[in-house]
Amino acid sequence: MYSMTGFGRGEYKQGNIELTVEIKTVNNRYLDVSVKCPRVFSAQEETVRAAVREKLTRGHADVFISFTDKREREKELRFDESAAKAYVNAGKRARELFPEITDDLSVVNVLRFTDVLRAEEVACADEELVKALDCALSAALEKLNAMREKEGGKLETDMLNRMDEIEKLVAEIEKRAPAVAQNYRIKLETRIKKILEGVEVDESRLLTEAALFADKSNIDEELTRLHSHIFQFRSICKEKLVGRKLDFLVQEFNREANTVCSKSNDIEVTKAALALKNEIEKVREQVQNVE
Repeated sequence: MYSMTGFGRGEYKQGNIELTVEIKTVNNRYLDVSVKCPRVFSAQEETVRAAVREKLTRGHADVFISFTDKREREKELRFDESAAKAYVNAGKRARELFPEITDDLSVVNVLRFTDVLRAEEVACADEELVKALDCALSAALEKLNAMREKEGGKLETDMLNRMDEIEKLVAEIEKRAPAVAQNYRIKLETRIKKILEGVEVDESRLLTEAALFADKSNIDEELTRLHSHIFQFRSICKEKLVGRKLDFLVQEFNREANTVCSKSNDIEVTKAALALKNEIEKVREQVQNVE
């Protein structure tokens, strides 16, 4: 079992290259990968996303890439023709307006303007940089998943402990349920005798009313399904990727618990059913963290 929350950091230090990849993941219903990197790695963004998708199925992942390259690298000269023309035209106009000023306009002078000729490093990553990125990314993903698995183990322990508590509450309701109809029959008989003041009560009618109540408030099916859900929950927890399955199963838990509450006409059953709903909600909150 994996948690959707985690952090991994990978580093590459060799020669004059130092590159770091950090990955932070948080909860999300679907898989969403965001890559923040220097422009030199723009062509590798999709490759990075693909590598993350191979390791994750749910959650939001932020990938941060930073590097220092102290190697001697080729530079490209970028000539801005429009800027050069603007400077030359301005120079010619100044010569017309101020003929007494010495004219030193030359090609070299024009090229000295910083926005006319700029030295830029090669815009794409070379083979060595790509290798550094791959190494750091692999290390970051490995550490990320190690952390997510460790956190997933803690979530599993907590949810299984809560499942034990849910099972106890279901057993408590199951033990109390048969007495509900009998208690209703006694209360109904007492109420009728008090109203009729000594008049003989129609026993068959009383039994019919008790039977109708018992049928209306019967929760045997709901309890059986809850036992089944508990068994399924424990079985699913043995798998690796369980988030979506557990999310659906917890919805079924809630459905049965709500039905038990709606059918309940007994304070003890209602009390236990509300405690059951509370435990199910705590499990649901934890399931939101599971991949």
